[in-house]
Amino acid sequence: MKKYIIALTLVAGLLQVKAQDVNKLIQQSDVERIIKTLSADDMQGRATFTPGIEKAAQFIEGEFKQIGLQPLTGSNSGYRQNFTMIRSKAIKTMVSVNGKIIPGDSAAVITSAPNLSWTNNADVQIVKLSAEKNFQKEYLGYLSSGKKLLVLVDPAFTATFARIVNRANRGNTSFAGNDNQAVVFVLGSYDNVKSFSVEYSGKTEQLPLFNIAGMIPGKTKKNEYVIFSGHYDHLGILKPVQGDSIANGADDDASGTTAVITLAKYYKQLHNNQRTLIFVAFTAEEIGEYGSQYFSKQMDPAQTVAMFNIEMIGKASKFGTNSAIITGYDRSDFGPILQRNLAGTEFKFYPDPYIKENLFYRSDNASLAKLGVPAHTISTDQIDIDKYYHTVKDEFSTLDVANITSTIRAIALSSRTIVAGTDTPTRVAIEK
Repeated sequence: MKKYIIALTLVAGLLQVKAQDVNKLIQQSDVERIIKTLSADDMQGRATFTPGIEKAAQFIEGEFKQIGLQPLTGSNSGYRQNFTMIRSKAIKTMVSVNGKIIPGDSAAVITSAPNLSWTNNADVQIVKLSAEKNFQKEYLGYLSSGKKLLVLVDPAFTATFARIVNRANRGNTSFAGNDNQAVVFVLGSYDNVKSFSVEYSGKTEQLPLFNIAGMIPGKTKKNEYVIFSGHYDHLGILKPVQGDSIANGADDDASGTTAVITLAKYYKQLHNNQRTLIFVAFTAEEIGEYGSQYFSKQMDPAQTVAMFNIEMIGKASKFGTNSAIITGYDRSDFGPILQRNLAGTEFKFYPDPYIKENLFYRSDNASLAKLGVPAHTISTDQIDIDKYYHTVKDEFSTLDVANITSTIRAIALSSRTIVAGTDTPTRVAIEK
């Protein structure tokens, strides 16, 4: 019993030393400086394909360079992981099912092809998105299928469908080379489709995108990777509300990007990581998680041990201060490992309580999780009641910087055994 008490005392003492290190190396003033810069009005809401996101990218590159990160192996321009996407804007759209023309608010065409002309095409697969299915999961699956699909969407998803129509009206974005793929969504109940037709024409252009990624090579396990990520894009300029039109994205996701930069600085100063650490700010999360999709194709999932994706940590969670949620908590033992590393502290991780929101599929972790990587998102957002989400009111003034700082410190402490190579989370089951 005496030896057990001594062991506990030693563990508690070691954790206290670690906590002192993390409090010293992760300063609230630095957290505030970074997030203020990323969410400032002069970033113009950091929308994809705008000067604002270029300015944000340059700032993140400057931080990575000052920290002393190495560019990620395979990056083709310093810290930039460049790739090209096709953006298309509809000029004409007409969809009919069983001889009946579908109203514009009940049909959406997602494609990068300049033209579509379907009339009962044999190579078009008809699928039903029924009410009991997970809309977000199925939607992402359709877009990444590489197939020509006519998707019949149950009226239970009417509210969600409106967002799909809005996206199609704004323009579609897809990877270059996917011209043969097209997904046409139709809202309504159809027991039997006897005929269909789609006539679509659009204007297309090639545009550049770029993740910002740096690394700290591991000392003994260089080919085992631990990823810390967040997305640095947001919505840009929206319809003015009380004279304000800039969707600053302070919580979503300047807070997560700030955590990535801060953790990079922390681990660079510690200089003791046995596994290789990758720090990446993803682009184009808001329009389809395209940055993380591209990134996932550059990584060997078998060598990727874990992914700490950080999304919206700007305010206290529903469980109060010193707490955060982990999406997909039951899909690996990632969460229990993190919590075990926080034993003796006030901070606690909880399983995602917002299951109906499908958060596991709504952030950049999904791109790697579908490959089997223990990739989870850490968040404090109360998504069911967050009145600032995706509005011009998501500004620095609404944030709790102390909460952000304590969450970043908790991630630093909780990740240490994974970074050290003494813990390896179980893999996420690959879903067909």
